Formats: sequence, C-alpha cells, structure tokens
Amino acid sequence: MKTLKLLNLVPAILAISLVFNPVSFAQTPTIVIDKNLQSDPTIVNGTSGGSVKSNCGNISAAPSQVIQVKKPLPYLRLTVESQGKSTLLIEGPGGRFCVMADNYSGDKPELSGFWPIGQYLIYIGNLSPQQYPYTLSISQQNK
Repeated sequence: MKTLKLLNLVPAILAISLVFNPVSFAQTPTIVIDKNLQSDPTIVNGTSGGSVKSNCGNISAAPSQVIQVKKPLPYLRLTVESQGKSTLLIEGPGGRFCVMADNYSGDKPELSGFWPIGQYLIYIGNLSPQQYPYTLSISQQNK
C-alpha cells in the first residue's frame, strides 16, 4: 500500500518541480516581429546542444530564442551555422518542426516560408552530446 501512495505523489512532485524550476522562458531572449525585422538579417549567437535528448538532437531545457510574430509574415528564413552537426527545432502555432544538418544544406539547418501570427520557441541543438558556438540568422529576404 505504501508503494501505491508513493506512486500517486509522482505526478504532483513533477508538477511542482516544473513550477519551481529555475529555467524560465522569461529569461530567453525574444525577438518581436511586427511587419519587418529591425535589421535584416538579424544575427543571434549562442551555444548549441544541451542535456535534453530529443528526436531533434541534444537540446537545452529552455529555448535558445523566442520569436513573437505579431502579423503574418509571407516569408521568414532561419539559418543556423555551427562547427558541430546542428539541429533546428521550432515549436509554434503550426506544430513542431525539426531540421537536421546535412550535406545538401552545407551542414546549415534552414527553415523558410510563411509564418503565421504566434509565438515560436527556437531550440538550437546538436546531434552529438557536445556543445558548439552557433550563429542564428533570421531574415525576410528570399535568397
């Protein structure tokens, strides 16, 4: 019986740990795009990878970047450059998208197209457990 009571506490403990977790999305940098980027391209630097294993490589618990789109964007392109095998995980109103580095992309994960209004959580991961400096380029210019 004591085992069953302990198992009943597990969901509550997990919920409490999420509430009191020191990692906060409020600490993640946010880029707000109303109609046009303030500078095009907008360049963001950081460190790829993390301790969370996902189907999109190793990512951090908190997003690397948050993008808030205020008006629909006919075209927006995100490109990641890094020494490692970077991944680009985007969670937004349209779902969850994972882009892997490959020979076709020149080892630069890239996602472009129409972006509806909403908040997008951007995770820059890595296929290996190592971490590397990255550059994220955000542009509205169609190559």
